[in-house]
Amino acid sequence: MNAVTDRFAPVLLDVQDLEVEFDTYGGTVHAVRGVSFEVHAGKTLAIVGESGCGKSVTVQSIMGLIPSPPGRIVGGTAKLRGKEIIDGVTTDGEIVRGSQIGMIFQDPMTSLNPTMTIGDQIAETLQVHRGFSHSQALRLAVELLEMTRINEPSRRARQYPFEFSGGMLQRSMIAMAIACGPSILIADEPTTALDVTIQSQILDLLRDLQRENNMAIILITHDLGVVARMADEVAVMYAGEFLETGTADDIFYSSAHPYTVGLRAAMPTNRDESEQDLMPIDGSPPDLFAPPPGCAYFARCPHAMEACRNDPPPGFAVGSGHMTRCWLHHADCSRRIDDLHYAAAAPLEGRDA
Repeated sequence: MNAVTDRFAPVLLDVQDLEVEFDTYGGTVHAVRGVSFEVHAGKTLAIVGESGCGKSVTVQSIMGLIPSPPGRIVGGTAKLRGKEIIDGVTTDGEIVRGSQIGMIFQDPMTSLNPTMTIGDQIAETLQVHRGFSHSQALRLAVELLEMTRINEPSRRARQYPFEFSGGMLQRSMIAMAIACGPSILIADEPTTALDVTIQSQILDLLRDLQRENNMAIILITHDLGVVARMADEVAVMYAGEFLETGTADDIFYSSAHPYTVGLRAAMPTNRDESEQDLMPIDGSPPDLFAPPPGCAYFARCPHAMEACRNDPPPGFAVGSGHMTRCWLHHADCSRRIDDLHYAAAAPLEGRDA
């Protein structure tokens, strides 16, 4: 389905101008700064960026999973099927967690209770959110394990997390996340610490479940290879802000922000025809105790201008549904993103040219 048609899919989640802060002994951390996005039924939105840029905090705040204090939502709205689910301070997570939005956490070994069997942990979700009896919930838990392609699901349901491999633990987390039939599934680094073969199987499983249930997926990752394989829409995040948003093809073939282009240039590829050297992004992200007044990427950008220092760039439309925050796209700027010396980075594996 093409990018224009994709945007006609129903909007399940509409987040506008979300701001999240954390009070610490060192001051206030401005973790998420004015983030806006939409999640469409049956589609995958990938939020990509470096560690610490605010990807996980963005989705956790919507689900009411940030501790308050020290965390708090200080601005913005989040509407799930048109209904507001945040009140400016915190989220009523009981309304959305599990039943409407499911989440696969980054590390299944620390997310699962080591003292409970896998089956009981999945069944507990059904008992809390659906009112099932324990025996009913346990039967469905076995079916969910089978759905996630775990062999001998009846026997595995009686085992504990330490008896599972990393890939099986991740499948168990997926079973738990989809137990109540959520319309949105958040996958936070779902392939971290898994070997390449298991990574591929997990991604295939997520895509199959999405097709079967018309489920939307929010994919949190720093792996552009996973993004290329899974995403319909992509939001590139840096220092608590979205610097570029668009379709996956927009991001990979018409990159409009120097940070996006830098991420691509720093990624290795196994294409034989690609001979260029990898180009790392020098420097470190800014201190979010005192975010820079202008463009967050100013200190690391090889094409920064004086306007970038103190003037935060607005969102510039560079195509249908393709937006970027970069002064290079101002009508009066004589320079263009096409002039970047690494703009012709090779396409990533997983996306056809």
